[in-house]
Amino acid sequence: MEIFQYGQREIEYLKKKDKKLAEAIDRIGFITREVIPDLFAALVNSIVGQQISMKAADTVWARMQERFSEITPESIALKTTEEVQQCGMTMKKAIYIKNIADAVLSGEFKITELYELPDDEVCKRLSALNGIGVWTAQMLMTFCLQRPNIVSWDDLAIRRGMMMLYHHRKLDKVMFEKYRRRYSPYGTVAALYLWEISVGK
Repeated sequence: MEIFQYGQREIEYLKKKDKKLAEAIDRIGFITREVIPDLFAALVNSIVGQQISMKAADTVWARMQERFSEITPESIALKTTEEVQQCGMTMKKAIYIKNIADAVLSGEFKITELYELPDDEVCKRLSALNGIGVWTAQMLMTFCLQRPNIVSWDDLAIRRGMMMLYHHRKLDKVMFEKYRRRYSPYGTVAALYLWEISVGK
């Protein structure tokens, strides 16, 4: 199992920048979050996780791993859309996954180029694919590419964690951006803690 890499430098920086976050970091301790180093598998995982709970996403992902053993464009191409869908996802998601596998195999979508691109360009390239929006692109940048400064406005749990940490009843984009800038350039590590806070840790 590979985990998201961060250490003392990021922790010290965030603690110095934000007293409330510092208290949460001390309380929660080091966070172990699994990452998926393979870009295609991580992209499929992000699609699976769209608009469902983490627990439900984990169940579907486990079924996919059982059925495909390795999640590659080739292994997906060998199955029908119905077989992909039978892992427990919607037909729409199964179609997205099949289409992306085809695009990678045909060379229409050059997935390995994402490693070298800046965050905005990664988002732009991925959002051009059917079924991929900003949130999915940001999850890929977090849990595969391990980009250091991703805090997703589109992630409800991150927003909930922020509201809980700072005792806000509401959170608008302006306020969110203020915190996001405060965490920069280590926003992703802050996001890991906000996720933990959102589930009551």
